[in-house]
Amino acid sequence: MHCPFCSAIDTKVIDSRLVAEGDQVRRRRECFDCKERFTTYEIAELVMPRIVKQNGVREPFDEEKLRAGFQRALEKRPVAVEAVEAVIQRIKHALRATGEREVGSRVLGELVMSELRTLDEVAYVRFASVYRSFQDISEFKDAIDTLRHSTDSD
Repeated sequence: MHCPFCSAIDTKVIDSRLVAEGDQVRRRRECFDCKERFTTYEIAELVMPRIVKQNGVREPFDEEKLRAGFQRALEKRPVAVEAVEAVIQRIKHALRATGEREVGSRVLGELVMSELRTLDEVAYVRFASVYRSFQDISEFKDAIDTLRHSTDSD
């Protein structure tokens, strides 16, 4: 770590502590040359996999796009913002846990469907109707029947 005061290359760590609920490490450092002290923060850089769409196009994972999809499905539904944020974090964790550099959009879509099913059944059917491109009322009925059967077996 270069000293921000004199640009010397050698510094030593005096103290290290976990901060931000254990997501960061705060380090107090001292420069060997000018003896100035400064603080650095270290965080893990976790890379999200790229999303491979149905048509083969690859694009970076976009958390805002995911959040917007949840907001559309949950529009006018009694679901707390904190619950949506927790779901988004779980989905991001699941995508990182695959260990893959690329993940198919189907995988992401199924994760969203699974989370919506537990979060809000109406939002689940809304999302499913767009995601699965329902063409008629019978497909809505089938989705609702499937939802009812899975709820009854729980």
